[in-house]
Amino acid sequence: MRLHLPPPASNRVDVLIVAGEHSGDEHAARLVRDLRAQQPAVAVAALGGPELQAAGAQLLYDLTSSSVVGLVEVLKNYPFFKALFAETLRWIGEFRPRVVCFVDYPGLNLRLAAALRERGWSVKGGGTIRALYYISPQIWAWKAGRRFSMARDLDAMAVIFPFEPGHYADTALPVEFVGHPFVVTDYASPVRHDPSGPILLLPGSRKQAVARIFPVLLAGFDALAERDGIVLYPSETIKQVLENQLERRAASGERRRIALRQTGEPVAASAVLTSSGTMSMHCALAAIPGAIAYRANPLTYFLGRILVKVQYLGIANLLLGGPMYPEYIQHAATPDALAAELRACLHDPARQTRTREHAARLRQLLGVSANGTAADWLARHL
Repeated sequence: MRLHLPPPASNRVDVLIVAGEHSGDEHAARLVRDLRAQQPAVAVAALGGPELQAAGAQLLYDLTSSSVVGLVEVLKNYPFFKALFAETLRWIGEFRPRVVCFVDYPGLNLRLAAALRERGWSVKGGGTIRALYYISPQIWAWKAGRRFSMARDLDAMAVIFPFEPGHYADTALPVEFVGHPFVVTDYASPVRHDPSGPILLLPGSRKQAVARIFPVLLAGFDALAERDGIVLYPSETIKQVLENQLERRAASGERRRIALRQTGEPVAASAVLTSSGTMSMHCALAAIPGAIAYRANPLTYFLGRILVKVQYLGIANLLLGGPMYPEYIQHAATPDALAAELRACLHDPARQTRTREHAARLRQLLGVSANGTAADWLARHL
């Protein structure tokens, strides 16, 4: 497989962003917009997605269209990632950005950071390129030992959860909490709560995961037999997966309405069944009652049970120390269990009150830091 990234659109590149998932693309886009508001002439290139491009970055490659999760899926796509890795290094070596800002996506990004040091291009390797990281890998969940190699390869990190700096306290890596982008004043959430609205189904943003999770959410929705449904999708690739499943559902005789809508303008929902990704945090902050359902490749799940050391999958649950969104993993995600959760979300006033209280607590925990915004942090390193 051959890839070729185009040269910078201008005579220089100040910042190269590498964001491999839809959530990273969204967070990085806000970072770029805020940075360009401070420094209009800054030249930004990106391996990312359409949000970064809309924010003014030169999109070198749409990496969000290729995002995968899990050991099995990564192995299947190994030739692509090998080619992408080599071509990204070639581009960095030729055009030498002042800063490379890695956004989450540790499977690729941490390897790139190590390679920059090994080649002597980054500051940690004796070169001039500053290697920064925005949005920490979940070292508090698994592979905690990565923090030492990250401190070896990176110049600084900005994190979006207030407990994360403490997990790097025994390293020399400067880590700053810069607030969560979903709670800044001008942020427009893609969801809001409406007790009379449809039921929201959110299977995620990665093709393989969506193909496993969406049928589970549909089964719970159909078992409830109340209200219409709505599904948000981040890309045409995911839309196709959803449409294929809905066609099979229609062929089985199910006729209750489910609408597909691309993530963008806010949608109102009375309750939600969601995977454990970024959209679950949107829903939690919007005080939409719901539950998390997740199914992984069996091998990936087996390894995860061994390696992952957290009580919850949902980040809102982790932050609160309790199940704001009850979690149904693998075979526990039955139609009857998910339908029962939806029924409580729709008809139990105490459940709705608890959800509002949890949402308020989350906003307090994730508020803007005294360190300033992520853009302030990045500007200090330019």
